[in-house]
Amino acid sequence: MEPETLIDEESRIETIIQIITGNFLDEEIRDALNDYHESDIADALQKLDEEGRKKIYRILGTDKVSEIFTYIDDVADYLQEITPEEAADVLESMDADEAVDALEDFENEEERDQIISLMDSEAKQDIRLINSYEDDEIGSKMTTNFIIIAQDFSVKEAMRSLCAQAEDNDNINTIYVHDEDDNYCGAIELKDLIRARETKPLEDIIQKNYPSINAKDKISEVIEQLKDYAEDSIPVLNEYREVIGVITSEQLVEAVDDELGDDYAKLAGLSAEEDLNEPLRDSMKKRLPWLVLLLFLGMGVSSVVGVFESLVAQVAIIVSFQSLILGMAGNVGTQSLAVTVRVLMDENIKGSQKAKFILKEMKIGFFNGLLLGMVAFSFVGLYTHFIKDRTWIEAFKVSGCVGSALLMAMTISSFVGSVVPMVFHKLKVDPAVASGPLITTVNDLVAVITYYGLATLFLIKLAGL
Repeated sequence: MEPETLIDEESRIETIIQIITGNFLDEEIRDALNDYHESDIADALQKLDEEGRKKIYRILGTDKVSEIFTYIDDVADYLQEITPEEAADVLESMDADEAVDALEDFENEEERDQIISLMDSEAKQDIRLINSYEDDEIGSKMTTNFIIIAQDFSVKEAMRSLCAQAEDNDNINTIYVHDEDDNYCGAIELKDLIRARETKPLEDIIQKNYPSINAKDKISEVIEQLKDYAEDSIPVLNEYREVIGVITSEQLVEAVDDELGDDYAKLAGLSAEEDLNEPLRDSMKKRLPWLVLLLFLGMGVSSVVGVFESLVAQVAIIVSFQSLILGMAGNVGTQSLAVTVRVLMDENIKGSQKAKFILKEMKIGFFNGLLLGMVAFSFVGLYTHFIKDRTWIEAFKVSGCVGSALLMAMTISSFVGSVVPMVFHKLKVDPAVASGPLITTVNDLVAVITYYGLATLFLIKLAGL
């Protein structure tokens, strides 16, 4: 089924291109394209030359073009193909959050400011409102496309108000309600309003405990809560409890995607995701501070290795397996870190649950270390005997040390990988940013001390190698 779906999509796009470039009247093209989804038209649009795109802008008109542009990345490139006045009209027809995203794509601030100046006052106000919030706040992701009615309306008055507002706002599945002071006081499902008798008080169908969210809330802190509600849209309130926007399910998906991207970048020690167009200097500024910190921590690890110089001189073969211990310890620590950061997104997790989680991670590290330690014991012993030409006793003394060190390093690294981000979280420091670059280096230190400490104990003091 999947290949057919892909072929069908390609076929639709090719047909749209043929319709646009064919020798048809404008009315015929417009009617034909009404049978296709805006997403397919957007895909076709990106394959046309500028002349073909301008033809479509003219035939379809502002409203239709604005719907198509919502499915296109880097909208600014296409808005620059039309006049500033036409671009302003297109952006006015888009939802405010989409217009904000499109305007951010403009590299030339003068062009952006010119287009904004040509937009109507309501559109400008919505853009200023969304831009007034930081990128990590819910307000920056909201749309102003919603319906709101007064609490003291009758069902008939509510329907009349809904129809009037629906001309400009098509997000009508959930209708929000405010009191005489414009304070949010609940929501009404569209189906409930349609079913209600005209004489029925509006009060009877208002869901007074319908969830809401504050525009200043951090996206990372409330994203799980929003996902749990699983509603088409959630109202966004300002400090006066007035509804100023909504977060739709589509925007929630985008927010989750952005958050995952940011978390991935933070685990690498970056402050945010880089893109292909980011200047070299900005990328360096994100990475360099952490690399400087890791440089000095790495010097600390090297210094610890230097302490065991006499051991290495006596049993040089153990250096061959140092990277094995360090690599596995780093891998285990990173796994625990990733799981812990995910767990810490739940703000309601209790201290006892955190303790159980740490214990579970240590158990996982221990039993994985036990299995891998036994594998390492066998293969390192065989390698040392046959390749390095050591006696069986010497070979398995070395492999016993490696296997034991692997077991201990993986157990301790699981502990470090789960505790460090929790400590940073307690200190109100983003655990993803602070933990990512440190875990591997800290685990290197743990692994070095464990490995060479056991080697000193087993191979020198007990085995007398």
